[in-house]
Amino acid sequence: MTFGNTISIILAEAEAAAENVAGDLFAKIGISAAIFCGIALVLTILILVVSKVCKIDSDEKLEKVIENLAGANCGGCGCSGCAGFAAKLCNGETDLSACHVTSAENKKEIAKILGMEIKDEERTVACVMCSGGSNANNLYKYSGIDTCVYEARLFGGAKMCNDGCLGNGSCMSVCPERAISIHDHVSHIDPSACISCGMCINACPKHLIERIPASAPIYVACSSHCKGKEVTGVCKSGCIACGLCAKNCPSGAIVMENNLPRIDYSKCTGCLTCVAKCPRKVIRRRHSEDK
Repeated sequence: MTFGNTISIILAEAEAAAENVAGDLFAKIGISAAIFCGIALVLTILILVVSKVCKIDSDEKLEKVIENLAGANCGGCGCSGCAGFAAKLCNGETDLSACHVTSAENKKEIAKILGMEIKDEERTVACVMCSGGSNANNLYKYSGIDTCVYEARLFGGAKMCNDGCLGNGSCMSVCPERAISIHDHVSHIDPSACISCGMCINACPKHLIERIPASAPIYVACSSHCKGKEVTGVCKSGCIACGLCAKNCPSGAIVMENNLPRIDYSKCTGCLTCVAKCPRKVIRRRHSEDK
């Protein structure tokens, strides 16, 4: 055998060995890839099974609660929207009474879903507890940004009465139902359009808006807690805390608290004795635009 033949044989054997090694390597890579694909497929199937079979019950409740809420996303409950309120309900961090927009029927359905008791609630409306406006004296003339919020930042507002409506309509601008208008520099709320969401209550920097029963025959059109002499010096229509309304109420529905009458609407019969006796006409009958 010549030297050339020997070299050819060696090269041929080396080439065959290399082919065998390459074949084994590709086979091992293929097997590894198949194993990884199989594991990924199994994990995917497991995730789908777990998400379908083991769905968390609280998530189901949350979805059902959201479906039954009014969906107004008004923020009157103190949450950013109905989804946030629903989450708090499911976690036991709030009560259904905090929402004044959802219907009684839907509230009962939510109570069933969450297994909670619900009390019968009378519909409420927002009411502005002030009648100052042009009757209230001004401390200065405000000429800044035309909102109550900005005016209140300057010495509490232009009104000499610390509890007087500023009349710039911060409440009106946030009302989702356009139920608020300004008359004689005082906000007025149309109860037929009010959904009692509470956005105006949160927007008022003077805290003059309260909820009262929709059936309330009267309301107190003042929020001042000052004594009579102080009130007469700043407002022609403010309560002077004389107490005649409380003394003459035949059903005992009125009490004086911090120089201001408070009405217990569960006792009020709508006799209007207080309206007749009030020398400043602070207690007012709710007429067509107010009831």
